[in-house]
Amino acid sequence: MDKDVHKKVSNFFKALNNLKEIVGKEPPFDPITEAGMVSLFEICFEQSWKAMKERLEYHGYGERKLGSPNAIIKMAYQAGMVDSEELWHDALKARNNVVHSYSDEVALEIIKMAQEKFLPMFEDLRRNIEENWL
Repeated sequence: MDKDVHKKVSNFFKALNNLKEIVGKEPPFDPITEAGMVSLFEICFEQSWKAMKERLEYHGYGERKLGSPNAIIKMAYQAGMVDSEELWHDALKARNNVVHSYSDEVALEIIKMAQEKFLPMFEDLRRNIEENWL
């Protein structure tokens, strides 16, 4: 992979590998572990939408306004890069709730969704990028 052309994709792949560390972990968590797991999700989400933006622009989708994660998710869905716009919007909502992760209830929900729903979603994006968007 050309480092400059695919920097965001590379960052996303690294963030995804880090996020995989939460697999199999179960509460109760100490506060540092809980915060770290939430942060791993947040970083992976941030890198995923930036990677989508990079790939979409590289493939000629940049003539439209691609700035916000919401707009990029919508375009990625329309372009066939992601399968479920709804699931990605759920992940965006979870990312937006990270600011409230001082609450155990919010943090545990983010971790559970990351383990059960978002990790497979990120893996699907990785596969799709590798197979169709590089």
